[in-house]
Amino acid sequence: MKLGISSYTFAWAIGLPDATPNHPLTALQLLEKARELGVGLVQFGPNMPLDKLPEKELREVVKQAGSWKIDLELATEGINPDHLRNQIRFAKRIGAILLKTTPELPVGQIPLRTEISYCLRAVVPDLEAEKLGLAIDNSRIPAPELNELIGSIRSPWLGAAIDTANPLALPQGWQISVRVLGQRTLSLQIKDVVVEPAAHGMGFAVRGCPVGTGQLNIPWIVESFASLRLEPSVILESWIPEQKTLQDTIALENTWASQGVDYLRRFISE
Repeated sequence: MKLGISSYTFAWAIGLPDATPNHPLTALQLLEKARELGVGLVQFGPNMPLDKLPEKELREVVKQAGSWKIDLELATEGINPDHLRNQIRFAKRIGAILLKTTPELPVGQIPLRTEISYCLRAVVPDLEAEKLGLAIDNSRIPAPELNELIGSIRSPWLGAAIDTANPLALPQGWQISVRVLGQRTLSLQIKDVVVEPAAHGMGFAVRGCPVGTGQLNIPWIVESFASLRLEPSVILESWIPEQKTLQDTIALENTWASQGVDYLRRFISE
């Protein structure tokens, strides 16, 4: 398993709606973060799309990634075949080792399973030709349904991406996602959370926390993949609570990233 970070590890520093830093983190600076943290993998997501960079800046990012021996992954949104083909070609052009996508429509709805299947089948020949894996985010699709969908297509270039926090939006936990989708997983996004009963007992509150301090059983997750003899990439991400100032929030983001990498190094050496 290879440990890395993503553009969502530093979402506040890059900028969120109504929370834009005076000097947003750049793609090259994200690579520098990875180098400082000692990880050799960076996943660039929709909040920092590399294909939107000016050509000169893109070449510098790719050059530095190669110089610092940092592997690149791309994450996008949507399952439109033309869009995915463009992303596949772009990924190969910059030497990315994996493409991930979230099968959601712009309004946040999940497409019909038949539509997802049709779109993914359409790009399997492209994945095979480029020898590039495509990981489908567990998003808000129940693990058994996503497992059945991917399995029905029967392509070694198609797999799952497990985000440990996504199952909170479904009547299932992260354990079910790992047990059901584990054998198909190409990418694993680690977020740790604490789920606490509300003070009045009516409902629950979910908050992010530093990796290793919440309710996520990381040793069990690592052992589960080891038993399957699989080594998906492991991407550290966090839900950083907003602080009094954006500067304080970004500082906490940096602290959690450092703490998270240190903790995950106990179980992941590469």
